[in-house]
Amino acid sequence: MKMKFIRKFTQKTRNGSNRNRDENHQSSATDDGHRPLDTDLDINIKRFREETGNSPDLKVRQFELGSNPQIRVAAIYNEGLVDQPQLNEFVIQPLMLSKDRGSLSEASGEQVFHFLRNHALPVGEVDTVENWNEVMNTVMDGNTIIFIDHFPVAIGCNTSGGEWRGIEKPTTELSIRGPKDSFNESISTNISLIRRRIKSPNLWLEMYRIGEITHTDVAIMYMNGIVSDQIVEEVRQRLTGIKVDGILQAGNIEQLIEDQTMTPFPTVYNTERPDLVSRYLLDGRVAIIVDGTPFVLLVPALFTQFFVASDDYAQRYDISSFIRLLRYASFLISLLGPSIYIAAITFHQEMIPTPLLFSLAATREGVPFPALVEALLMELSFEILREAGIRMPRAVGQAVSIVGALVLGQAAVQAGIVSPAMVIVVSITGIASFSTPAYNLAVSARLIRFVLMILAATFGFYTLTLAMIVLVAHLSSLRSFGIPYLSPYAPFQMDDQKDALVRLPLWMLATRTKAINKKNIKKMEPSGHSMLKKQNNRPEGERHEE
Repeated sequence: MKMKFIRKFTQKTRNGSNRNRDENHQSSATDDGHRPLDTDLDINIKRFREETGNSPDLKVRQFELGSNPQIRVAAIYNEGLVDQPQLNEFVIQPLMLSKDRGSLSEASGEQVFHFLRNHALPVGEVDTVENWNEVMNTVMDGNTIIFIDHFPVAIGCNTSGGEWRGIEKPTTELSIRGPKDSFNESISTNISLIRRRIKSPNLWLEMYRIGEITHTDVAIMYMNGIVSDQIVEEVRQRLTGIKVDGILQAGNIEQLIEDQTMTPFPTVYNTERPDLVSRYLLDGRVAIIVDGTPFVLLVPALFTQFFVASDDYAQRYDISSFIRLLRYASFLISLLGPSIYIAAITFHQEMIPTPLLFSLAATREGVPFPALVEALLMELSFEILREAGIRMPRAVGQAVSIVGALVLGQAAVQAGIVSPAMVIVVSITGIASFSTPAYNLAVSARLIRFVLMILAATFGFYTLTLAMIVLVAHLSSLRSFGIPYLSPYAPFQMDDQKDALVRLPLWMLATRTKAINKKNIKKMEPSGHSMLKKQNNRPEGERHEE
């Protein structure tokens, strides 16, 4: 359920920049939108129907309270966005079956308002609505508005619900030993999945509305006392600075708040796993949750973060370290594999062992294209097959990808268009690209791969080495909400190496990432494990004597 009282609370407690944003928004809005409600119930209903185009999914249900004189009320709600059982039980029935109908016969509109708000409606959250902007926002949120005749103030009842996709297994970030739940499109459900894991009052939540037309709910969550105040302030300023008609998914927010646009590397981390979000919140990051999308954004994002999977902390440190090193190696293969082959076979044959060189030359005999054209043909074919496998129905998508790759590769070799060695190189490169846990980083490697292939075909390893120097310099220049992107490698932080390239045992991960958090570093007492280990290493007789 969308908790409107949280939005009102956070609007009062935000800093000056948020207040300025609200003032600017109010000044830019039309006077008609902020016009107070009319005292005549029929006029209010007529205006609502006119402004919504008399849409059939927006229902108006009228009631009568009292008999002499008649006191009329009307409930307005969006049929597809409300929780129908909750609406019927806690709003409709109390209005129709109120035991105090007779005593209200001589009551004024204000008295009826106070009676309904404080006594008659057993719904969990009730709010006061005073202008038409609030009326429209309340109804479009899935809540119910109650108009009262002869009184210019309405009642907003929280009845939001409707149909949502249930909590399912992650589809893009699979795990062997980690949790099996994932976010869905409901912002309230996503917030609850995080709060189930972090049961602390220091987990603070702030709600925003972004989009002049869509009015999309956007929430930020952070651990008060752990997160840096500068990072939270920067997130607030970037979100409140967004002026756009509509926000339909988290990717829209990501592109509008990222530090650097002209880069292929992602500087905002996204995930569909609540356990990863909870871990990074405890490390001092800020989560951005967008209503209507199953992915949560995390800032700031570091380069090393995109090689971390949920299973890394569910297995022993030696296994996790080996797998993480394997991911780094796979990323380098997906980035440089075809380029190294093109440079070596075109310009640097002396670097290839003689038996292997003879074998490669024999396989390339009769191939009419240079190595660069071969690689481009195979890489483009592989990318087309990959995209087709994603977009086609799941029942046939995988079969088309596998059969298409086998048939295409075999036919290309038999036709003499490409060499068998090039098929092997492209296949290994494609498989290695799937080893990166973060999909957006794997896509970055796929884009850069084509540029490196062209440079490798120009002057071989010389231009390839120069390109890698430029690439590392570019990575070093990137920032994610003011934090160096290559931390803890550049600038080098020795204490943070324990969970970067490899992962040390959990009892040694006693401090948070210093590049992100300088406020509350300690997160564990390493002495507890050391004392236990020392106790277990003592002779058995001494332990029994104690």
